[in-house]
Amino acid sequence: MKETTAITGREKHKTIIRSATNEIVADEPIDLNGKDLGFDPSQLLTASLGSCTSITLRMYADRKEWNVEEISVKVTLNDEDKNNPILMRIIEIKANLDEQQKSRLLTIANACPVHKLLSKGIEIITKMKN
Repeated sequence: MKETTAITGREKHKTIIRSATNEIVADEPIDLNGKDLGFDPSQLLTASLGSCTSITLRMYADRKEWNVEEISVKVTLNDEDKNNPILMRIIEIKANLDEQQKSRLLTIANACPVHKLLSKGIEIITKMKN
């Protein structure tokens, strides 16, 4: 089971997000009364998909012993239509790959765990601790 805790104190929207071993800061941009001290929640979502995709591709390329210098994954969230939000993912790989290798990496990108989770949908259960 994966677990994080988000803690927001009195400093407006600044939120400390902790796992068992790491910590990051989230915040809102200045135009939403934050101080822009870290990623906003939507950026954390796009970062999750981007980083999972990049890591998955790196693991696969390394296992295949392909000479891949760098993998870049840009993810954009378009949520203007609240009933149909779209995540656009653009993958750039610095390597000398043939079309078959590129096609395989695209398939592997769609198999990253966060992609699978977001594609299937997820049930959210919320409880208040006493």
